[in-house]
Amino acid sequence: MAELQLKLSYRTAWSRVLFVLMCALFPVWSIVGPASLGILLVRTIRAPETVPLEMAVFVSLALLIFTLLCICLTALAEVDKINVSKDGMAFPPMFLPKLKFRRNRPWNELKTADILNSNKTLLLGFDDGSLLPVQTSVLKAKDLEQFFLALQLWGINCQSSPQLEAFQKLTQNNNKNEAASGYTQMWEDELRHRFSSTTFMPLEPEHRLRNGSLKVVRQLAFGGLSAIYLAQQNSLDLVVLKEAVVPPGAKEEAKVQAERMLDREAQMLSRLQHPNIARVFDHFVEDQRHYLILEYINGPDLRQFIKQNGVLPEEKALDWAMKIAGVLCYMHSQEPPIIHRDLTPDNIVLSKEDLFIIDFGAANQFVGASTGTIVGKQAYIPPEQLRGKSSVLSDIYAFGGTIYYLLCGTDPKALAPSSPRSLRPEISEELDSIIAKCTAFEAEDRFQSVAELLEALQNCRSRVLTIDSQVIHSKERA
Repeated sequence: MAELQLKLSYRTAWSRVLFVLMCALFPVWSIVGPASLGILLVRTIRAPETVPLEMAVFVSLALLIFTLLCICLTALAEVDKINVSKDGMAFPPMFLPKLKFRRNRPWNELKTADILNSNKTLLLGFDDGSLLPVQTSVLKAKDLEQFFLALQLWGINCQSSPQLEAFQKLTQNNNKNEAASGYTQMWEDELRHRFSSTTFMPLEPEHRLRNGSLKVVRQLAFGGLSAIYLAQQNSLDLVVLKEAVVPPGAKEEAKVQAERMLDREAQMLSRLQHPNIARVFDHFVEDQRHYLILEYINGPDLRQFIKQNGVLPEEKALDWAMKIAGVLCYMHSQEPPIIHRDLTPDNIVLSKEDLFIIDFGAANQFVGASTGTIVGKQAYIPPEQLRGKSSVLSDIYAFGGTIYYLLCGTDPKALAPSSPRSLRPEISEELDSIIAKCTAFEAEDRFQSVAELLEALQNCRSRVLTIDSQVIHSKERA
C-alpha cells in the first residue's frame, strides 16, 4: 500500500526575483567566472613573474567564492517545494535558518499551529523551539487546503489554535465555490479507500511481533479480515506487513486449506526476482494471524499520482503500460504462472521515476478461500474472477482497466469493455482498441497472452511516435 504524498509549490516574490537574477547572471557565474579562474591559475603557474602571488590568491578566492555563492543562491531560489507525507514535512532551503538548519521534520516534532490574521501567515512551532512562518498567500488554494488537511490528519501532537481552525474552514468553503475544488473529497476518498470497516481489531502502533524484532510503526490500511502496516524490522529496516485473519467460526478444514494456500503462495512470491516487483521477504503465523513481510516502496501509487497530476498523455501511458505488461509477462512465465489477482492503480507505485508492482493477492486469496470474499476491486474484476476462476487472462482484464484509469482519471465501468476515446477523443483508435480487447467480457475475446499484448503495445507506440514526429516536422516546415 503506497502512502499519499504532496508536493506543494512555495515561491515567494523575492525567490522569483532571485531566480530570474541568477538565470540572467548564468553566463557570468557558470562560464566567465570559472574560465577566468582557470586562465588566472594557468598564467600564475606558467609565468609567475607576471602576476603577483598575493593578487593571484585574492582574485582566485574571490572568483571561487562568487561562483559557489551563485550556485547556492540558484539552488535556494529553484527548490521551492514543500514535501508532505505521513513521515513528516520537508521544507525548501529558504527555510533553513528558521528551522535551525533541519529541513526534514517528522510530525511528532510539530507542537503548535496558529494563523496570524494580520497577514494570514501560518506559524508552525516545533519541539526544539523553532517557529516557522509560512505565507499562505504564496500557496495555491488547492495546495493550502491539502496542507491544512495534512496537519489535521497527521499532526497528532499538534495543538491548532481556534483562529487556524476558522481560517481552514473559510479556505475549504472558498474552494467549494471554485471549479478546481474537491480536494477535501479526495482526502476523504483516500481515507475510505484505506480504512474501510473491519471485523477484527487491527494492531496498534508500537505493537511488537516475532519476539520484539518486528515493530508496527503505523497502520496503512485495513478492511474486512486483513490489514496492512508499515513496520520496522530489527530496529532498522522499514517493511510492509500484510496481515490476514481466519474467522474463529471457520471450519477446521477451511483453516488448514487457507494456511496451505498462504504458505504455498508466499513461497512462490519470495522466489520472484524482478526490478519492478516489491519483494516478499518472509511469512509467519502468530496469535492465529497470518503475516507476509514485503519490501517497502516509498512513493505515491498511480491513483494518487493521477489525482494530483492529472491524466497521462498517450505516449507516457504507453511507456508505463509496456513496463507494467513486462512485469506481468515475467510473472505469468513462472511455473506455475503467478497471477496477481488485484492489479489496480492502487497497487502500482511510482518511486524514483520507476514503477513497482506491490500488494499481491496471496493473503487476499487466502482470506477469500476461507470466507467466500472476492479478491480485487469491482471495476477491475473480470467475470471469471467473480466466479472464483482466475487465470492469466484475468490480469490482462485488470491491466486494461488500469491503463484506462491512467488515460481518463476515472475507474472503468464494471464488467464492460473500456473505451478511453469516449472521454478523450484524441486517444488513438489503436490504443482504444487494445484497451477494449483487454477488457472484453469473455476471456477468449481478450489477448491470449501478455506477450501478444506487449507486441500490440509496441506497434501502437511506434505509430504514435511516428505520427508525433510527422506533426513536428510539418510545423517546422510551416
